[in-house]
Amino acid sequence: MELPKKIIGEAVLKQVIRYLANNPEENIGKILDLTEKIVRRDRDKWYIQNAKKYLLDPNSSWHHYAMRIIKETNPKVRERILINFFLNAGFIGVPKQLELIKKYDINIPYAVLIDPTAACNLHCKGCWAGEYYKAAKLDYEVLDRVVKEAQQLGIYFIIFSGGEPLLRKDDILKLCEKYEDTVFLSFTNATLIDDDFIEKVAKVGNLAFAISIDGFEKSTDERRGQGVFKKVVTAMEKLKEAGVVFGFSTTYHRYNVEEVSSDEYIDFLIEKGAKFGWYFTYVPVGKDADISFMATPEQRAYMYKRIEEIRWSKPIFVLDFWNDGEPAGGCIAGGRRYLHINANGDVEPCAFIHFSNVNIKECSLLDALKSPLFMAYRRNIPFNENHLRPCPMIDNPLKLKKIVEESGARPTQIGGETETAEELANKLIEYSEAWGRVADKLWEQRKQGIPQNKVDLSVIQEVKS
Repeated sequence: MELPKKIIGEAVLKQVIRYLANNPEENIGKILDLTEKIVRRDRDKWYIQNAKKYLLDPNSSWHHYAMRIIKETNPKVRERILINFFLNAGFIGVPKQLELIKKYDINIPYAVLIDPTAACNLHCKGCWAGEYYKAAKLDYEVLDRVVKEAQQLGIYFIIFSGGEPLLRKDDILKLCEKYEDTVFLSFTNATLIDDDFIEKVAKVGNLAFAISIDGFEKSTDERRGQGVFKKVVTAMEKLKEAGVVFGFSTTYHRYNVEEVSSDEYIDFLIEKGAKFGWYFTYVPVGKDADISFMATPEQRAYMYKRIEEIRWSKPIFVLDFWNDGEPAGGCIAGGRRYLHINANGDVEPCAFIHFSNVNIKECSLLDALKSPLFMAYRRNIPFNENHLRPCPMIDNPLKLKKIVEESGARPTQIGGETETAEELANKLIEYSEAWGRVADKLWEQRKQGIPQNKVDLSVIQEVKS
């Protein structure tokens, strides 16, 4: 039944998208009215009613965001990505995932994060992939098999990380062409994006980018290398001109929180064409990682509130990989919403947790999801009833120690033999306890119904005193 659904659904969605693009200000309301009449579940009607409230308000940031997506995106890109997200990854993919979760009693993720290569043309401070063996890479045949097996599990969202994924740009484009019904997203430092590549990306239509940037020129170049910021900005300008979808990926740490959350920074990225943003807090991956580089609990609390303010005031969609545990219902790793396959083929529960039982070169994606470490994740999630403390690594490190030891998982990074899960947990206990005291105060406010962007950060002073 999937193929007929896809054919019919794609034909209908193409007409809807083209109708919307002709006069978005007027037609968006008509489409939402029609959708509200068609959907059957009360929950779906509730979603549509809320969407209408914000999308039809000309003063709403969400209205302006929708207009940006429609007006600034190449028609082929807009059509392909919207169809793949809403029809294939959503309407077709999610029910298939739920069916298989029930059948096998395992986690089936919404997305697969995979590293085509561990090699990189930069050497950034605090890179979570910095401890991998740099010569490691996955052959095209392995990448192709993973995407094929992902579709069999209802997964139509593939994310590339690394290393620098665009060192394998030809293979990535080849996958995009072969699997045109899948959404592909590549994290990238953007230094390898040129005119020829952009032209090919616009042609395939189903590849977007999350461009790494750590603030303005001084901050970005200090972490990534002299001249990188200007190359990033040039790439953004060219992608915007071509109508290719991209966003930003920013790591916040002790020394850049105010800068990367400022109105000036967000407005700059919107002006350059970014449609979304992913914030990651710095985590000390690797035995020699600098814990003092981590954002303080006070800074993390500030970002929790500030990012929600950005969502409701700026025409851009931003996410915080750690602080968005509440809408996600806790940790999303371990195959619950995503998993990570490194360039050596090790299947890890998370890009930041470098332990594994299995290698994708020796097993199927389905078998990897049945492995002891992934089953331990399934048994133990959520790791904390407070979803502002979702992570088993930096928020609940003793839980990470427990699941690694009970599953017999091995370290996957260089030097991993000298940093056991116990040693990793021990160095993060003090931070996790400090954040826990702050997060519990914030969680109390959320349970009282106080909106995220209205929480009182003065409770932090109460915790400290």
